[in-house]
Amino acid sequence: MNKKANAKREAYAKKQEEQGKKVVTWIFVGLIILAVIYLIWTFTMMA
Repeated sequence: MNKKANAKREAYAKKQEEQGKKVVTWIFVGLIILAVIYLIWTFTMMA
């Protein structure tokens, strides 16, 4: 029974880690997109 609980816990931890990596990736992608938009907006205001 304990081995089964450990297997479930490990599977859950692995799933959480993968989801966490996806969230971090999307946050960085969003920040990069916002930075590009800000650069475009800044250059259009200077022109």
